[in-house]
Amino acid sequence: MNVIIVEPAFPDNQRQFARALKEVGARVIGIGERPWDWLDQELHGWLDEYEHVPSVTNERVLMDTVRKVQSRHWVDRLEATIEAHILPVAKVREACRIPGTSLRTAWLCRDKPSMKEALRAVGVPCAQSIGTSDAAEARDFAARLGYPLIVKPRDSAGAAATWRVDDDGELERVMRACGLADGASVALEEFVEGHEGYYDTITVNGHVAHDFITHYYPNVLEAMRNRWISPQMVTTNRLDAPGYDEIRAMGRKVIKTLGIGTSPTHMEWFFGPKGLRFSEIGCRPPGVCQWDVYCAANDFDLYEDWANTIVHGRTWLTPSRQYAAGLIALRPDRDGHIRGYEGADDIQNRFGEWIVASRFPDPGAPTQGVEAGYMANAWIRIRHPDYDQLRWMMNEIGRTIRVHAG
Repeated sequence: MNVIIVEPAFPDNQRQFARALKEVGARVIGIGERPWDWLDQELHGWLDEYEHVPSVTNERVLMDTVRKVQSRHWVDRLEATIEAHILPVAKVREACRIPGTSLRTAWLCRDKPSMKEALRAVGVPCAQSIGTSDAAEARDFAARLGYPLIVKPRDSAGAAATWRVDDDGELERVMRACGLADGASVALEEFVEGHEGYYDTITVNGHVAHDFITHYYPNVLEAMRNRWISPQMVTTNRLDAPGYDEIRAMGRKVIKTLGIGTSPTHMEWFFGPKGLRFSEIGCRPPGVCQWDVYCAANDFDLYEDWANTIVHGRTWLTPSRQYAAGLIALRPDRDGHIRGYEGADDIQNRFGEWIVASRFPDPGAPTQGVEAGYMANAWIRIRHPDYDQLRWMMNEIGRTIRVHAG
């Protein structure tokens, strides 16, 4: 089987998708933005062919490159795993008649107002929302619904370029900042109070083969706006607990409604005073190397079983559910350059047997802004058989380790 993988080199865990495809028997063809000589020898060994392009999101360039590959080989699949790549790849996939996620499905998973409209029509509980390029319509929506509201790009991922708006004055400022005042199209949504998490799957022919539930502590918008917080993402190993039945049922309904066939999915949800609310879905794996957390929690290679779905049309591996696992981000106390760390040796001595990976940039390294995400600076990935004990350990890590910058 000939499989094209788009951008196999960046971010770093992209190489795992190429590795997995090769290991399960695919002939792997990469299309990416880095020259061949920039790729390491290990990745060279996993790629049977490689095409260098200036941009994988340029649909014309991507289409010409895929057709160039098709002139040499039959292409069985064209795969992408990064949010910004999903829609352009779907357009090329459809034009080149390659099986995989349809353009309609990719568009519904990318355009948030259209996604919610489709899901509300079948009874999936969602925040009230509109997509608009009209400032007057936005003001009318705010007047009808009241505050707070969320304003974000129609194709947003996570909390990128997302604002919470609490009054008319803030709405006017945000409309100028996001371009709505000048006619840019954005999504406006009801602010949903409650705890936030996500539901991830590998789906094969519309059926969930693997699924995982992860909690945010605290919610993303708060975590991405406050430097002093050491935010956590914690994956439960209690997936069969009764409280999760509703999330899993909702996820399956979303998959069916949006026509998702064989693909990873990443779904955000809230649970609060109004009950469970669906937030959004990506027809792709989660970000921040979260599949590495699932691998550590379940003693298996999720990348390999994803590749099995592409090459063999089914999964072969069974997650152990042995561990709860999580990632905690450790922010520097200010922007600048790393000066050193306090408390890291103490945490290693106390919890080292449960730590599965970590990153501590060397002193002198430049810091990254809070808005750069959970893995932008220092972080620790950790697991434990008991979810409550894991949460306690992660809280201890957040209280103990200090990242000093200047």
